[in-house]
Amino acid sequence: MMQDDDIPICDTETSPETRNESLWAAQQQEIKCIAPALLEIKQANENIESSIALLTSQGAELTKTVSHLEQKIKEGNESIALLEDKIENMQLTLRKTNFEIKNVPRKANETKEDLVQMVLQLSTTIGADLNKTDIKDIYRVRGKRVQQQNTPLVIETSSTLIKTNILRLCKAFNVKTKSKLCTKHLGFRVSEDTPIFVCEQLTAKGSRLHFLARDIVKSNRYKYCWTAYGRVYVRKTDNSPIIAIKSESHVQQLINNY
Repeated sequence: MMQDDDIPICDTETSPETRNESLWAAQQQEIKCIAPALLEIKQANENIESSIALLTSQGAELTKTVSHLEQKIKEGNESIALLEDKIENMQLTLRKTNFEIKNVPRKANETKEDLVQMVLQLSTTIGADLNKTDIKDIYRVRGKRVQQQNTPLVIETSSTLIKTNILRLCKAFNVKTKSKLCTKHLGFRVSEDTPIFVCEQLTAKGSRLHFLARDIVKSNRYKYCWTAYGRVYVRKTDNSPIIAIKSESHVQQLINNY
């Protein structure tokens, strides 16, 4: 019979070399599994970089295109402004001998001769000594509303001097006389106290600027507002410089700088 001391002992522990080999094999297996994933990530990164480069290139091209279009728009606006100025100057030249009488009631069956006689009567009232031959043309402006009756008369005179003299005498008459100019001074016998207003014939732009300029005078920002040769002027005080109004933005600038 064998004694306990005689039973052989089996070595169940793995040797260090074996463990290292197993760990290395496991790592190699993991690397083999990770490698495709890394390759996919690398490829994805390359695709992203390529897309970013393309977008950057397209963005730069788009920015260049926008800048080009903005420059074209700027040049177009400058050309439009120049054309508008040319048209404005042409209209001023065409109207330099004209003046208007505003708020004139329309007579029944009114003729051009009736209009001429109104102007001649006005001339007599203010002492202008106007002759019929001094009137090159006269017509009534069509009202904005269908039923509007008191629409302006436009009178084209034979010279700027005649127009200027009439405007000066009308202003002097209103200053010196308690009864301001009204329809009785045009020869009306009905509604003869209807006030009338004699002024330059302004362009559409000039009329708009005159309207805005009168507003800043009414708001007490400026003391004086007037027109001369189709242009609009304002003055803050008696001793302030005279300012020619050039645009609506110019009016806004005057208000902001007040």
